Amino acid sequence: MPSFKIDLSTAVVFVATAPVPKLVSKQTGERAVDRETGAGLSTVGLLISDEGEGNLYQVTVPETGLPENLGPGMPVSVIGLKARDWENTFNGQTRHGISFRAVAITAGV
Repeated sequence: MPSFKIDLSTAVVFVATAPVPKLVSKQTGERAVDRETGAGLSTVGLLISDEGEGNLYQVTVPETGLPENLGPGMPVSVIGLKARDWENTFNGQTRHGISFRAVAITAGV
């Protein structure tokens, strides 16, 4: 599926939740990895505010693109943010949504 770049040039971005490892399976604890680099993936909650509206997004980032000690309330810059729609069917139930992925997050703005 195609992905779409998201322009954050006028947005203010803060960490809402610290990075946590993204899992392939909660039962086995297997961590998701980037298919191209093999780096482990993490999910970070980001509060993105632009044009008077703020939203919380869960963004997947390779661990190589995360600074140490990233915590709630920190202002950050997001590099290479993209959105991709998804759909899957499990046990006869179809689900769909939008996933967000970034190349890196850097501390400060």
